[in-house]
This record gives sequence, C-alpha cells and structure tokens, in this order.
Amino acid sequence: MSRVGRVRSETGAGWRSFVRRRTAVFFTFFFPVILIVIFGALVRTDPTGGGLFAEPAAYYVPGYLAVVVLFTPLSRMGSEVARHREGNRFEKLATTPLSRGEWLLAQTVVNAVIIGIASLLILALVIALTGARIAFSALLVPYVLVGVVCFCGVGAMLGSYTDSRDGAVAASNAIGLPLLFLSETFVPLEQLPGWFEPLVGLSPLTYFARGVRAATYPEYGTRAIAGVDPALANLGVLAVLAVVAFALGARSIPRTD
Repeated sequence: MSRVGRVRSETGAGWRSFVRRRTAVFFTFFFPVILIVIFGALVRTDPTGGGLFAEPAAYYVPGYLAVVVLFTPLSRMGSEVARHREGNRFEKLATTPLSRGEWLLAQTVVNAVIIGIASLLILALVIALTGARIAFSALLVPYVLVGVVCFCGVGAMLGSYTDSRDGAVAASNAIGLPLLFLSETFVPLEQLPGWFEPLVGLSPLTYFARGVRAATYPEYGTRAIAGVDPALANLGVLAVLAVVAFALGARSIPRTD
C-alpha cells in the first residue's frame, strides 16, 4: 500500500472513531457556541469605551475561531496519543508500514475536517448574534489548516509525555486557557502589562489571531512584519511554527510502549 493509501485508510478509521463518540461530537461544537452566546451576545461592549469586550465585534472573530483551532487539537490529540499508549497500540503500529508521521498526519486531517466544520458554524453564529461585519478572505482556509497542524503537533507531544488520558486533557487545558486569553485574541495588547508584551510573541496563537484579524478586519490596522502585509506575514510565521511543532510531535510519539 502506498503512503497516500496508508494515510487515507488511517484517516477513515480516525473519522469513524470520532463520530461514534457522540459526547465528543456534541461538546466539540457546543463549547464554542456557548462562548459566543455568553461573550458575544450576553456580554455587551462597555458603553464607556473601556474594559474587556470594548472593541467592535469583528475584533473578536479570531478569538472565537481560536477556541476550536486551539482546544480541539490539543485535547483530541493529547487524549488520542495517551489512549494509544495505554492500549499498547503504538507497539502494534511499529509492526505495520504506517510511520509515526503518517499516523499523525491522518489524525491531523480528521481534526482539520472537524475544525473546518466548526469554524463555519462559528462564523455564522458570530455574524448572526453579534452583528460583526467582517471581510471574507480566502486566507481563512490556510490559517485554520496551518493552525490545526501546529496544535495537533503540540497535542501529540502532550499525549506522549503525560502519564494518562486525564493527564493529557489536564495539560491541554492548563496550556490552552492562558494561550486563549493572552495571545491577542480577546484581550488587546494595550491592556496587558508592558513587561508581558514580549511573551505574547512566543505564542503561535498570537500569529493566528493577528493574521486572521488582518484578513477579516483590516480596519483595525494590524502591524506589518518587515514591511510585509500582516495577513501574509503572520501566516508565514505560523506555518514555520506548524512545521516545527508537527515534526516534534511526530518524533515524540513512542515506537513502543
């Protein structure tokens, strides 16, 4: 069987495994919907022009998308790798032609399909519930795909180095929550302490948020990088980080248990 055939076969198995878990399917799509309803529809802009959620609704679109682009790969890949370790499945995988990189690629494709569907739902709800006026850019597709690749790699590392599925999920939450709110998603850089600003640039999610905002809300005036259009420049940085994260994630997956 060719490499493409191996990846396609494993992708089909991963998709069927996901749809059989009805609870996982439900919460994958329900969680971001709840956030949009709470923060987008119930928590209104401060009329004095200060505080949280004081920016126009379009500013927060990258944050809502980041919920699924960040949390779904971290939690799903972390728990999936941990589950395979607990069941000694990587030991069996080592006896097949399927490599660790191919297995991770197949799982990433499954996550990309899931998150792509969730992203469409999020965009529709944001527009309907918050009245956000956004520009529909073709760059949204590569941003979501590259973001999924990046955080699937991180999730694979979490699942490889934690001792159980519960530990993987706990680690994904411990990493995901700070990143979600401290990567220029929901909290503007101006509201963070000056000493913290350099740390924001260490988060891959920062480049996702800046780039998506530049593509969908150009009026905000996202800063260019080295004179390059911010929507393209941030995508380039995110792509480099995604390649590194995916390579490290594939390398971290154990050959045997």
